[in-house]
Amino acid sequence: MSERKLRRMSRTELIDVIDTLRQDETPQDTEALRRVDAERKRLTERRRFWRVLRGTVSTLIVVAAIAVLLATLLLPVLQVSGDSMNPTLQDKDIILLVKTGDMKTGDLCGFYWQNKLLLKRVIGLPGDVITLDEDGVVTVNGQTLDEPYVDELALGECDIEFPYQVPENRYFVLGDHRATSIDSRSSVIGSVEKSQIVGKVFLRVWPLSGFSLMS
Repeated sequence: MSERKLRRMSRTELIDVIDTLRQDETPQDTEALRRVDAERKRLTERRRFWRVLRGTVSTLIVVAAIAVLLATLLLPVLQVSGDSMNPTLQDKDIILLVKTGDMKTGDLCGFYWQNKLLLKRVIGLPGDVITLDEDGVVTVNGQTLDEPYVDELALGECDIEFPYQVPENRYFVLGDHRATSIDSRSSVIGSVEKSQIVGKVFLRVWPLSGFSLMS
């Protein structure tokens, strides 16, 4: 029996051929039996391979779907663009945000502005009174704000009047790199509506050397 004919047979047909040869085996059938049995094993291994492959692909599809769902609904992914959050976040860093309506002073938040997703730090909550002097020192409700995350204080681009009371359902936000950041000090952006906020930054995932929880 030729190799070509054997390869065209199904596994069931090969088993039938093996049974027939074994019932009335002759020396001439020994080689044929060996070849048929080898082909049967090859088919069995091939079926096992495709079964494992299908299972693996199905698992990966499910995992990917869950990851996309989480990223869309719970954990938006964002790549940092620019230096307005230096030194806390660097250009090209990749971070995860968690969706929450509970923002606190000092939280890093992502929010939509003119179809762009911006990153800033929450400085003032609704109702807070903010002042900013010429040296860039921030005062909230009469208390000077301790800002260890800022390398160098600066007034920056500022065209609003102080003291400034944060309106209801809005947040006053600043970038950590005060000299270059465009933020709530500028009337271009102003205070950020609660509905604009996508979430709170909680994890930096890239670069790996900077992998860390963000607080």
